[in-house]
Amino acid sequence: MEYFLVIGAYLIGSIPFGLVLGRVAGVDVRAAGSGNIGATNVARLVGKKLGGLTLVCDALKGIVPMLVAGWLLENGSRRELWVALCGGAAFLGHLYPLYLRFRGGKGVATALGIFLYLSPVAALIDVLIFVGVVCNWGYVSLGSLTAALLMPGLVWLMSGSVNNSLLAFGIGVLIWVKHRENIERLMKHEEKSWRKEKSDQ
Repeated sequence: MEYFLVIGAYLIGSIPFGLVLGRVAGVDVRAAGSGNIGATNVARLVGKKLGGLTLVCDALKGIVPMLVAGWLLENGSRRELWVALCGGAAFLGHLYPLYLRFRGGKGVATALGIFLYLSPVAALIDVLIFVGVVCNWGYVSLGSLTAALLMPGLVWLMSGSVNNSLLAFGIGVLIWVKHRENIERLMKHEEKSWRKEKSDQ
């Protein structure tokens, strides 16, 4: 059963909510803006309401498979490991979705859902750090990269779980890999800033 839970988690993680919600608004988010199916690009293209809904749906992709696995494996001796694997599978589904020929988002919202389940306190601290970075510098990507960098340490401090900390480390590495173009733009001072976008409106 555990293997089916992991496969199911991957398939749930593969659901491209940003693409679906963008199409509801008449926009293919892969063909405009950054081309990403995540909440930030959806918000830029079709508004903050649908962007926020994308954020919630993508976070639930991380939470729901882990909740189900935790419930079904309640008395299992390796419950923590399999729940973490389900979270990792859902995350990989978002990054490399089966339904979109393995071209997905950057995983930040899905990672948030995973860590809200695993360690709510660590996740909330990381959210505050993310908000602080974005408010101070105006770059969502910089906030995401900083949060991804700090999350493994926060998870370890709050839970002391090796499995969960390794999951956080792996997710952090993949988030940095998926943000490599943003990193290049940040280094060249070419990254889009929410602060500048607001001033232009």
